[in-house]
Amino acid sequence: MSKLGNLGARLHRGEISYDFVGKRKIWYGISILITITAIVGLAVRGLNMGIEFQGGAVFTTPTKMSTSVAQAEEYANTASGHQAVVQKLGNGSLRIQIAGIDTGQSDKIKQELAKDLNLDPEKLAADLVGPSWGEQIANKAWEGLGIFMVLVVIYLAIAFEWRMAVAALVALIHDITITTGIYALVGFEVTPGTVIGLLTILGYSLYDTVVVFDSLKEQTKDITKQTRFTYGEIANRSINGTLVRSINTTVVALLPVAGLLFIGGGFLGAGTLNDISLSLFVGLAAGAYSSIFIATPLVADLKEREPAMKALTKRVLAKRAQAGAEGDLAAETGADAGDDADDADDAAPAVVGPRNQPASRGRGRGRTSGKRR
Repeated sequence: MSKLGNLGARLHRGEISYDFVGKRKIWYGISILITITAIVGLAVRGLNMGIEFQGGAVFTTPTKMSTSVAQAEEYANTASGHQAVVQKLGNGSLRIQIAGIDTGQSDKIKQELAKDLNLDPEKLAADLVGPSWGEQIANKAWEGLGIFMVLVVIYLAIAFEWRMAVAALVALIHDITITTGIYALVGFEVTPGTVIGLLTILGYSLYDTVVVFDSLKEQTKDITKQTRFTYGEIANRSINGTLVRSINTTVVALLPVAGLLFIGGGFLGAGTLNDISLSLFVGLAAGAYSSIFIATPLVADLKEREPAMKALTKRVLAKRAQAGAEGDLAAETGADAGDDADDADDAAPAVVGPRNQPASRGRGRGRTSGKRR
C-alpha cells in the first residue's frame, strides 16, 4: 500500500507519467471495437425484457419446494405455451415468470401449475402485470435517461465548457452501449432494477470524469502565457495526477457489487440480484475506463483544434527545437575547447631532466646571514 501511495504521489507531482493522450488512437480503436460488438449483440440477440416491460404473470410457490428449476420450467412452458423463466429464491420457493399472457389465461395457467406442482391453487401466489403498464414503465425509463443526459450536458457546459460536456456525453453513451450490449450477450433479464443500475453507473462514470476535468481546468488557467507544455500534455498530466484516485474509488465500488453478482447471484442462487448487480459491475468498469481513456483525450482533441492552441503548440515545439539546438551547440563548443586544450598540450615542448630555476635577485636581502662579524 505504501508503494501504491508513493506511486500516486509521484504521478501527482509529474515525476512519472503514462502517455494516455498521446496514444489516444489506440484507446479509440479499442472502444470502437467493443462498441461494435455490443451493437451486434443487441441486433442479433436483443434484450431479454422483464415482465415489468412486456406484461405477464408471476407465480410464487410456498417455501421448501422439492421440484427442481428445470422441471418447473417444463411445467410452466407446457401450461402457458410461452417461454417461462424460473428462479429459485433464497427461502427455497420458486418464482415462475411467464410473459405475454393476459388475466384470463393466468387463471387457467395457475390451475395447471398447481396441479403439476402438487399444490393447493390458493397457495400459489399470482401477480399480474398488464402490457400497457409495462409499456408505460419502459417509456418512463427512456424519459428519465434522456432528462439525465440533458441535465449533464447543461451542467458541464456551465461548470466547465461545451467541449468537456460533449466529451462527457460521448463517454456516457459509450458506457450505456457497452452495458446494454453485455446484457444482450449474457441474456440477463432487464428489469426496473436494471434501469436503476444504469442510472447509478452513469453517476459514477460522471464522477470520475468530473474529477479529471476539474484538475484539467485548474492546470490550464492562462495556458497561452507559457511555452513549456501543450494542451494535450497538460491533459495527460491531469489524467496521471488523478489516476490512483480513480482506480481506488472504482475498486472500492466494484468489490461489494462483485459480491452481489458472483456470491449472491451465482453462489447463493439469488437470481433476483443479477439484474441490478450486472449493470452496476459492467457500468462501473466501463465508466472508469471511459473517464481515463475516452473523455479527457477527446477534450484534448477538440481543444487542440482551436487557433490559440495550435499557435501554442507551435511556440512550444519551436522553443524545444531552439533549446535542443543550443544544447547541441554547447556540447560541440565544449568538445572543441577540450580539443584545443589537447592540441596546446601537444604543441608545448616536453621538458626532459632537471629544470634550472632562475635565481631570485632579492634572496637573502635584509636577513642575517649567520656569520659572525
